[in-house]
Amino acid sequence: MFRSVSLTLRQLLFLLTSLGLLPIAVIGAWGIHAAVARQQADLSHSIQALARALASAVDAELDTTLQSVRVLAASHALATGDVAGFYGVARTAINSQSDWRGVILTDSSGKVLFRTSEPLGTANQSINDIDSLRLAMSSLRPVVGGIARGPGGRAAVPIRVPVVADGRLQYVVTVALAPDRMLGILRNQKVPSEWLVSVADAHGLRVARTRDQDSTVATRVSDNLGRLMQRGALEATGVTTNADGVEMLTTYSTVPKHGWAVAIGAPTARFRDVLWATLGAYAVAIALALSLYIALVAAIARRLVASIDHLREQTARLGRKLQPQMLPSRVREVNEIGHSLLRAAHELDEGERQREALVASLTDALVSAEKAAATKDNFLAVLGHELRNPLAPIVMALDLMDIRAGNECRRERDTMRRQVNHMRRLVDDLLDVSRITQGKLTMSHEPVNLSQALRQAIDAVRPAMDSANRSFVESIDEVWVVGDETRLVQVAINLLANALRYGGTANVTVELVRRDGNAVLAVIDSGVGMEPDTAALIFQPFYQAPQPLARSSGGLGLGLTIVLSIVELLQGSVRACSAGLGQGSRFEVVLPAVARPAPAHPAPVDAPVPSGRRIMIVDDNIDAVHTAAELLALMGHQVRTASDGKGAMALLQRMQPDIVILDIGLPDIDGFELGRSVRRHGFRGTMLALTGYGQESDRHKALAAGFDQHLSKPVDVAELQRAIGAAHRRDRAAAERMDAWP
Repeated sequence: MFRSVSLTLRQLLFLLTSLGLLPIAVIGAWGIHAAVARQQADLSHSIQALARALASAVDAELDTTLQSVRVLAASHALATGDVAGFYGVARTAINSQSDWRGVILTDSSGKVLFRTSEPLGTANQSINDIDSLRLAMSSLRPVVGGIARGPGGRAAVPIRVPVVADGRLQYVVTVALAPDRMLGILRNQKVPSEWLVSVADAHGLRVARTRDQDSTVATRVSDNLGRLMQRGALEATGVTTNADGVEMLTTYSTVPKHGWAVAIGAPTARFRDVLWATLGAYAVAIALALSLYIALVAAIARRLVASIDHLREQTARLGRKLQPQMLPSRVREVNEIGHSLLRAAHELDEGERQREALVASLTDALVSAEKAAATKDNFLAVLGHELRNPLAPIVMALDLMDIRAGNECRRERDTMRRQVNHMRRLVDDLLDVSRITQGKLTMSHEPVNLSQALRQAIDAVRPAMDSANRSFVESIDEVWVVGDETRLVQVAINLLANALRYGGTANVTVELVRRDGNAVLAVIDSGVGMEPDTAALIFQPFYQAPQPLARSSGGLGLGLTIVLSIVELLQGSVRACSAGLGQGSRFEVVLPAVARPAPAHPAPVDAPVPSGRRIMIVDDNIDAVHTAAELLALMGHQVRTASDGKGAMALLQRMQPDIVILDIGLPDIDGFELGRSVRRHGFRGTMLALTGYGQESDRHKALAAGFDQHLSKPVDVAELQRAIGAAHRRDRAAAERMDAWP
């Protein structure tokens, strides 16, 4: 991860100052460098001009010497073939020309006839720079040869002039010119002592040099200068290293007529020294300026930091809900921030007052909402209890009528039983929705055969379908899911009941298939249908379809809400669709499918419910207690009843029952407390809670109070028989354990 770098105000100001001076320093250094470069360029041009001037002077000196040699070669003695006479003339010329080292006369074959440095008749045939002699003989033109050292070790330049008569070569007169003449030309120029000026012949050999003339004459120029001169230009400038290893700014100019060159070199170290000295002085000036700026920045930073520290302290006071105390500053922005803090303090105070008023209002609203929720939950619980209490004797009365009347009034009894069951479902829906809104709807998660649960739901709704002369068209595959079988049966019943209510007069199609790893349950009718807007609302609590059939069909509008909640708790989805009004509807539930589990051991078949059990019933509803007692008596049991807690405790001591059935809502004592009291008095038999309170919390409270089972009113005869049978099996198992005790 990257971490941002935090700088203090002082550091930031110092950085800004340094960055501000940096361009000035760079521009200044560049200007100094450019100025030195311009000086170097100007010097280069000056040197080049001087080299041209010296080259012209050398050219003039060579021409002068050539002219003198031509005059000598035109001597009458030589024209008449008087070699001895010409020897005397040449000796006289040597004495008058201080820069001539000697005169050499050769015949047309190149044979040396005499040297003025030797007596006439000496047969010394050695010739320096034989190439220049041959060139003069072949071209019949004067030639300036290359410098070389003679027999005496002295260096000289041969100036050769051919003597031609009638177009034929007669002689070649050669004058050995001393380099002192060229050295004098160089020394006449007042150049700085560190400069180096030299003259080189056409072969690149030094003729004259302002330093070390004796040791360097007739030697080759430095390699760097030689490479510079080999480029072929008549003049050029470059950086070279001389024979002493000194780097020089060198320029040369060539004498076109004779191929000689004059080279002038100025040491580059001077320019570097000037550059570094100037840059050093400039750096000192920049450092002084930076120091001054830093001092000014430090003074400004102290003021700014003091103002910011004051602002921070006042901001902290504002955070502690204290009024800021601002001091005037010379910095306008700081004053503006101070004014903003004062405005913020005022707005914060105002906002705090509004917040406190809002919190108080919200607290009151929350308390009211909690009271309303508690009142609603209590109302639903009481409503469920009060609605179930009258249903209990009705159901038991119907069971008694089924036992006593046989087939008499069968249709009327079936009608009453259907309506009682419908009312019971309405009560269950109300309580389930209450659990859903509180997030208390719980269920088990175990493998369930969804096809079997669907058939249970079909069997539960089939009587109502039969009475409407309608039937189910079934296409059911075996599909397993993970869920709560009771809740899945409830989902299917609600969907089938919805199809019964709104599906018109045609049959209802029920499909269950496995598709793409999911269980897909579809309920399809051809009834009233719905608009797309309605399909998006029908899963909301208490929603009723807008068509007149909705109210005539009954219901609270909770069935589909419960379906959606149960399916979503099982990680599934549900949707409704319709082609429009009058074109039927399709409800589809999708749940994750699982593989069929391994077969379990078959459950033991319930043994027949024995008769002759001693049963005590405690209920303040006279109709409920009498019908329950009469029904149990017809089943062969000994039944005694009580209508309150005091009577129940007295009856318990006299009767010593096997089974105690207690109503929770008694007039003189809470049923749970009565159950605990019964257990404290040593009762070890089965204790059943029969109550109109049917929420999950009521079941947990019943088990915690010592009850063996919680039964919600109304209870039909089959459910009561199962409870009595379970009690009998528990008692028998307890007896077997006692018999096995040693």
